[in-house]
Amino acid sequence: MCFSAGASFGAGVVLTVIGVASIKKAKSPSQIPFASIPLIFGVQQITEGFLWLAFLNPEYASLQQVAMYNFLFFAQVVWPVWVPFAILKLEPKENRRLISKILAGIGAAVSVYLGFCMINYPVEASVIGNHISYHEIFPPSLRVYVGILYSISTISPTFFSRIRRMWMLGTTVIVSYVITAIFYTDYIISVWCFFASIISIAIYVIMESLEKQEDENPVLIKANDPKPWPSV
Repeated sequence: MCFSAGASFGAGVVLTVIGVASIKKAKSPSQIPFASIPLIFGVQQITEGFLWLAFLNPEYASLQQVAMYNFLFFAQVVWPVWVPFAILKLEPKENRRLISKILAGIGAAVSVYLGFCMINYPVEASVIGNHISYHEIFPPSLRVYVGILYSISTISPTFFSRIRRMWMLGTTVIVSYVITAIFYTDYIISVWCFFASIISIAIYVIMESLEKQEDENPVLIKANDPKPWPSV
């Protein structure tokens, strides 16, 4: 969250609640990676809350580097591979699974590259106004291409998938990114995560749809999940 420590911690709590509710909707282990996306978003937002504390309170200054790298780890290393992998685990049709595997491979390559850059190039964060700006001195010649591949790996799977209402996730991601890019160009990494709550609501709706669909047609539980997720 881009406004304050309190806003970040508050968003983290809300996202965590949505994440737990989404996970409870899961009918099989293959649904857990997708259902847990809001929960991971929640942890990411709480991490940025600690970064705010490090900037605003000298007694928390020692947390600055740890919190900054943790936030960027989620934003640039986790999401490019987690999103296509999570959708791949849901996909029942083999031809669609092949596409998801390719996109997950692209995402994995992006994650490895950005992780390498985070380790080997300067990374800084600063508060400008009411926003946190992340400064990464990565090779400029590859920046555009990596950005395109990042978008392909995180957005394309939602439109290739045959899962009911998955398009909602892709649409909210695109709309939120466009708004952020237009109005908050210098704070894209931080401000875009402001929209995580909207994205998480879409995930909850998709999980609810899957739950109803599988209640009506138990055979839809995937073959690679021989046993349904045990009820609590």
